[in-house]
Amino acid sequence: MINPDQKIQTLLFGEGSIKIRSFCSPDEIGFLSLKETFVESGRYNPILSKKESLIDAAVQPDANVTLAYTEDKKIAGIGILRYPHPEERWSTIGDRVMMEVAVIEIADIWRLKGISKKLLGLLLDHPLREDRIIYMVGYSWTWDISRTGKTVIEYRNILINLFSNFGFRIYPTNEPNVMLRPENLFMARIGANISENIQKRFKLVRFNLNE
Repeated sequence: MINPDQKIQTLLFGEGSIKIRSFCSPDEIGFLSLKETFVESGRYNPILSKKESLIDAAVQPDANVTLAYTEDKKIAGIGILRYPHPEERWSTIGDRVMMEVAVIEIADIWRLKGISKKLLGLLLDHPLREDRIIYMVGYSWTWDISRTGKTVIEYRNILINLFSNFGFRIYPTNEPNVMLRPENLFMARIGANISENIQKRFKLVRFNLNE
């Protein structure tokens, strides 16, 4: 069964084409491979290395698993938009109010080709985007900058610019993991239909305060 919200883009490169597909189903994920593109190498440890994790995400309510893949079905990029775990502070704002960009990652050999912006665009092209607060949390210890020539602050600025293109802004928070390092960041996009009351709760929960 085809998801009516699914979109597909094709990017052409000298070394071949890349397809980016949103709202991937478990069956669609099943035809793709992670084995050769998302593997541990040196200091690099991919956030996801098993298709089962993608399939688990794809079956969650309202989730969007967006994948970039080559002509020979190798996954070149991963994006996952989903609700936070019920035990996370963000779930206390309201039932299915917050959605997290839990993963946005491009395989090493396909970086610096503009794929991340296209992938993030399809990931965020969600029918509920104006009814949700969509957030991302950037932890510097997950960033693979070994071959970028960038410092963590420079890489942080790249992420800020990437997400700012889609209406995200930096918000302060006392979330412990974010506060562990000065380069970590928390960004969010508040949908147009989010009430003032929910926005107030969002501010309070960012600092773990009760009304």
